[in-house]
Amino acid sequence: MRPGPRRARLCLACFCLLAFSTVGVFPHAAEQAAKPLTVERIYSQPSLSGRQTTGIAWSPDGRLLSYFERRGQGREARTELWAVEVATGARRVLVEAEKLQAVLAAPSAQPSTSGQQTGLGRITPQRYLWAPKSNALLLISQGQLHWFDLKTQSGKKLTSAPLAEGGGPGGEASAISDPKISPDGQWVSFVRGYDLHVVNVETGRERQVTTGGREELMNGRLDWVYPEELDIRTAYWWSPDSKQMAFLQMDERPVGKYPLVDYLSYTGKTEWMRYPKAGGANPKVRVGVVGVTGGQVKWMDTGKEADVYIARVNWLQDSRRLAIQRLNRAQNKLDLLFADTATGRSQTALTEEDKLWINLSDDLHFFADGQKFLWSSERDGFRHLYLYEIGGKLQRQITSEAWAVTDVVGIDEKQDLVYFTATEKSPIERHLYRIGLDGSGMKRLTREDGTHSPNFSPDWQRYVDSYSNVMTPTRQDIYRADGTHQLVLNENKVEELASYRLRVPEFFTVAGADGTTLHAMMLKPQGFDSTKKYPVIVYLYGGPHGQVVRNVWGGANFLWHQMMAQKGYIIFSVDNRGTAARGHAFETPIHRRMGEVELADQLAAVDYLKSQPFVDGARIGIWGWSYGGYMTCYAMLQAGDVFKAGFAGAPVTDWRQYDTIYTERYMGLPKENEAGYKQSSPATHAAKLKGKLLIAHGTGDDNVHAANTVELIEEFIKAKKYVEVQIYPGRGHGVSDPTARIHLFNRVTQFFLDSL
Repeated sequence: MRPGPRRARLCLACFCLLAFSTVGVFPHAAEQAAKPLTVERIYSQPSLSGRQTTGIAWSPDGRLLSYFERRGQGREARTELWAVEVATGARRVLVEAEKLQAVLAAPSAQPSTSGQQTGLGRITPQRYLWAPKSNALLLISQGQLHWFDLKTQSGKKLTSAPLAEGGGPGGEASAISDPKISPDGQWVSFVRGYDLHVVNVETGRERQVTTGGREELMNGRLDWVYPEELDIRTAYWWSPDSKQMAFLQMDERPVGKYPLVDYLSYTGKTEWMRYPKAGGANPKVRVGVVGVTGGQVKWMDTGKEADVYIARVNWLQDSRRLAIQRLNRAQNKLDLLFADTATGRSQTALTEEDKLWINLSDDLHFFADGQKFLWSSERDGFRHLYLYEIGGKLQRQITSEAWAVTDVVGIDEKQDLVYFTATEKSPIERHLYRIGLDGSGMKRLTREDGTHSPNFSPDWQRYVDSYSNVMTPTRQDIYRADGTHQLVLNENKVEELASYRLRVPEFFTVAGADGTTLHAMMLKPQGFDSTKKYPVIVYLYGGPHGQVVRNVWGGANFLWHQMMAQKGYIIFSVDNRGTAARGHAFETPIHRRMGEVELADQLAAVDYLKSQPFVDGARIGIWGWSYGGYMTCYAMLQAGDVFKAGFAGAPVTDWRQYDTIYTERYMGLPKENEAGYKQSSPATHAAKLKGKLLIAHGTGDDNVHAANTVELIEEFIKAKKYVEVQIYPGRGHGVSDPTARIHLFNRVTQFFLDSL
């Protein structure tokens, strides 16, 4: 489960006015009446979040930063591939629009994303890749791969979609996905249907590398649950010497099929998906190694227990060994295995254990000298970095103290430096740091308060920083590795925002149910008068890996909250225990009893609200999406005297309905925690409803199935309770298309106006 639709976050700063924010640079706005925000404007183009530069990629030699540039409007618009020569700042066209258009079908600077936005659907497919020698590009369109020589500005087709027997497109079996270029640049690999293929760049000769793949037995291709809940993005990996590929084979035969019915079709067209529900069978996964020209597969020994997760796979630098991370089904024991690819035999390099659960990361890095590797762990309560000898002996802990490393973004082996993002400054911000492998010289490189997401060049000399704060949409700049600014890539000024006179949220802390300090935010109405009493809308996510109180641009959610503030509402959020960025001990109180601790903290925060003289304690509403939708239902049923109205988007209403990996990580197996599952599920408590409840769900939701809402409705019927339900035909988990989003949030707006 991912934190809310489009992973949007409503986040804030700490009682500060953010003087250099987007609002602050338009002084005339303070002298004018605020232009009213509308649902139609918030969810229509051009986006009030501005436009991001997309397709950003570094050339392997670090000299160029390439990106898509869209010029013109409407039918006259053309997309080109541009590049910045980072040493001088000069910009030039890399591939002209006509040549790009001839290869990429309807190229766009902002490729459309899946309406589902779950599983692999939440990952925007790459449109091109740099060749290892920085002399060519692999241009990618569905069913076709083209090799484009930058010097001659000419291209050649490497693949094309095979045809079905009738002469038309081959359908699922013909689609190409997950293309990669071998480290030596001689091969391009890809998944076609359910098997791995390679094509030689020089000769154009194509080979099928694995055989026997089919829907129920996939070679090098991921299912739905692994990318969604283990955050793994590929199912095959090239060896550093380009001679072999390691891959996952996913046996889906044990996994139950779930129907997604197209209710707009007259025939009830049905798509079947493999979806392992809590307590049910998972796919059986094993790791194979095969030569680039195909042949016999060598299977790696990952132990006798088959009911495990193969969470990560990495090659060691010698191209003879694989690092395999094996996670037990209870997800409280993680083994790092080193497997000999010639024999398949493996040995355990290290083991992480936790009495509750283990969170995964992508921080493993093997050094070129073959003598050591970097690892991250939450063993001391916060995720930190550790340096190991290649045999598994710990050399030293590199980072420490009561803050968390959130991502390792690069390692400069020549300088013995690690670059990473962390919460050291504040849990509601993300900053870039560097530190020596010996643990010395730690320095914060980013200066502006807010959230930074760096993308380093391969030579570690520069990085692109995507930066925003609560009042400023994301901008993109190029910095030198020491943190000095070099040039603006995309300033992304959205001047229209000034006309709305957006209110600056306040950041502060409140005490949770057990006295734990919780981060909170409050957005007050325009024209706020402390002598008046205002209704409140509480916005929450509340679940693992999520935060809503962050100093980051919150997009459409934030703007809708600003609209409701214009209408006289206070917007309030608090991140309860169980949410992210505060360390493992902050997460774990929810173990085996979802909803209980989260709601207790939310209610403690509401008590704080009621103590404020400007809050009308009889008019408090609540809303959230996904886990936030679950929490909204749970709150409306367990705290009906507190919340007068609630809106739940795509809620889980019975944890037995959700998938194995996510649910069992926090709740255990249903047979081992029957009482916990029953108590945690809103469907159990339907008869307790007192206030007004609005629920929205897409019938095509492949993540939180619409059956969750149907089950809850059935319990409301039995209890003679009445709620409003908005069904969105064919929409996925986010109900994200503008037409549906406008329809939904017009209704949500009126719902709160009527109810509060």
